[in-house]
Amino acid sequence: MESSNFGRLNLKDFKWVNEPKEWKVNGDVLEVTTDEEGDYWQGTWYNFYHNSGHIYGVEIRDDFSFTACIEGEYIKLYDQAGLMIYQDEKHWLKAGIEYNDDQPMISSVLTNELSDWGTGVFTGNAKKYYLRVTRKGDVVCVKYSTDNKLWLLLRLCPMNFNGKPCFIGLFCCTPLRKGLKVKFSEMSLSVPAEDILHSN
Repeated sequence: MESSNFGRLNLKDFKWVNEPKEWKVNGDVLEVTTDEEGDYWQGTWYNFYHNSGHIYGVEIRDDFSFTACIEGEYIKLYDQAGLMIYQDEKHWLKAGIEYNDDQPMISSVLTNELSDWGTGVFTGNAKKYYLRVTRKGDVVCVKYSTDNKLWLLLRLCPMNFNGKPCFIGLFCCTPLRKGLKVKFSEMSLSVPAEDILHSN
């Protein structure tokens, strides 16, 4: 997809990485139920390598800002849902809510051969929140919001796309169980602001 088509975002144009058994699209809403023990992680600390979570995404050639509302009830360690840029098994970025330390946390993982992980306390209602991923050249900015009005910075990081299109999508997984139900809605795709870091 190119920027000239951003206003015509259609979930029927999206494709799965690791399609789950249970999912449906109703207009501009995606509902997913996670399969057993899916995850994305490469090596660090745990020494395991997983590439089995669910991503429903679209390939975009130009710079973009992709926003979605994400609803789910996270109850088990590592339950997670959010947005993800996926290049291949060892190069990706995921961000969103992840259940950790007995509460839903705002979280992001950047993987460049090996995975890092950063979390913070989510002070809003984690059962419904908003997430935005912006790509500008080889820089990615991730922001989150509790009300789709005030946006807070979660992560600014480099990603080398090597001039190739970017695959951005809605993701969810449950490393220790199955059955997390997630609803993705209010999706929008737009040209990024001039200042992706400090603009709301």
